[in-house]
Amino acid sequence: MAFTPASDILSRFTVLDLTRVRSGPTCVRQLADWGANVIKIEAIGNEAGDIGGSRDGSDFQNLHRNKRSITLNLKTEEGVAIFKKMAETADVIVENYRPDVKFRLGVDYETIRAINPAIVYASISGFGQDGPIAKRPGFDQIAQGMGGLMSITGSPEDGPMRVGIPIADLCAGHFAAQGVLLALLGREQSGEGQWIQTSLLQAQVAMLDFQAARWLMDAEVPKQAGNNHPTSIPQGVFETKNGFINIAAAGTHIFNRLKDVLGDDRLNDPRFDSLDGRSENRHELNGYITETTKTDTSENWIEKLNDEGVPSGEINTIDKTFESPQIKHLGMARDMVSSERGATQIVGQPVIMSSSRSEIKLPPPLKGEHTSEILSEYGYSDDEIKAFNQAGAI
Repeated sequence: MAFTPASDILSRFTVLDLTRVRSGPTCVRQLADWGANVIKIEAIGNEAGDIGGSRDGSDFQNLHRNKRSITLNLKTEEGVAIFKKMAETADVIVENYRPDVKFRLGVDYETIRAINPAIVYASISGFGQDGPIAKRPGFDQIAQGMGGLMSITGSPEDGPMRVGIPIADLCAGHFAAQGVLLALLGREQSGEGQWIQTSLLQAQVAMLDFQAARWLMDAEVPKQAGNNHPTSIPQGVFETKNGFINIAAAGTHIFNRLKDVLGDDRLNDPRFDSLDGRSENRHELNGYITETTKTDTSENWIEKLNDEGVPSGEINTIDKTFESPQIKHLGMARDMVSSERGATQIVGQPVIMSSSRSEIKLPPPLKGEHTSEILSEYGYSDDEIKAFNQAGAI
């Protein structure tokens, strides 16, 4: 079958996907979902590398939609030759090997650039392509710790706390995808591609954002604040009659609205008139607010607060998140028919465009499902494909 793009917007680009685990596949998923012709290049046999090792697992299924798969042994001369032929006309290569692996295989940027100067080559690593610890194995939680995130997550009494998603992996993948798109735009002017590099550690530090700026600009070391916002007060989690809600009443105007809704005279204490005062007396202020919010239900408080311009919202478990009418309206759960699982749902794209749409056109591929099809597209005959198979190259 011919390649069916998931969208029109990137359908003119071909991506060779050498990635494994999560950060790389996250990058490539972005490109695939917006229409790129993604060819997932997989090792022969049962070599580990993809999430959990199980293709029918929810993680793998969510990561690898809209891609085709070819098995290719890059440890053979024939396998590398096939890859280089594919690279001659490819637009993008994405890899997340350890920094030295691509050089040992002979598929590094300079080697590919010699045969295709227009190639956009994206590398994702744990800590960077060079530097004092570049060769260390990189994992999400290691990057969360080294990048400072765990020191500002959770409550002080609990010690360092990881975030509940692999945020360093995911952000590195998204930054790499952004880099690919920037390089493709740049190529329209220069005619040449370039080597894009990012890492879990770089992505994690970048995502510190204002917390990092507090140190860089003010020499202030941010600390754990639990569910309280570190600088905007009051903003956090408050108990109600039947659960918990988030309230964000930062700024004098919104705080005054909160006082009106709650009707608690104690909130008029002059100590709470300024942000500095609310910060210094945060715990007492939060205690007063909680005493009032515990007198009514989450649903009633959310309605009352939002009606008066005080941001407030539910704290959902993930099942409740996807039951939300707004989430359904936004289409964040997308239907897919999987080869392994049948009819199921996966997480949709969070970007809506006025004239382009991202679809689920292909379920995650079976391993090597499209090997013969793709090699035929590159001009190899049936006899050549059979010979590659016999040689262990595919």
